[in-house]
Amino acid sequence: VQLQASGGGLVQAGSCLRLSCTTSGRTLSNSAVGWFRQASGKERELVAGVSASGGLTYYTDSVKGRFTISRDNAKNTVYLQMNSLKPEDTAIYYCAATNGRSLAVLRALGRKAVEYWGQGTEVTVSS
Repeated sequence: VQLQASGGGLVQAGSCLRLSCTTSGRTLSNSAVGWFRQASGKERELVAGVSASGGLTYYTDSVKGRFTISRDNAKNTVYLQMNSLKPEDTAIYYCAATNGRSLAVLRALGRKAVEYWGQGTEVTVSS
């Protein structure tokens, strides 16, 4: 399974970006998927997650109300819509997929629940 992330860039504070992650190799429609980010000098953290069906979502507190995660299983694609971006959102963003695990497990275990990682896409927000 390969995950291909795209959509990062350099933007000003208050701007929007949409990240996309397309999977190939086999469908992950039965697996929770998430977006992690890693800022310089910090640990990789789970930013948002979505259940296999897309019906359940999770957001870390710092992005609630600004980011929206969604998925289109017919297109094998997961999106992260990021609005009202702040300089503290600057990081490399990674899409990540579990192998048949639930969103609850992804939330509970974080990186340990991830079976497949995308290559990362860089987001830089200037003030």
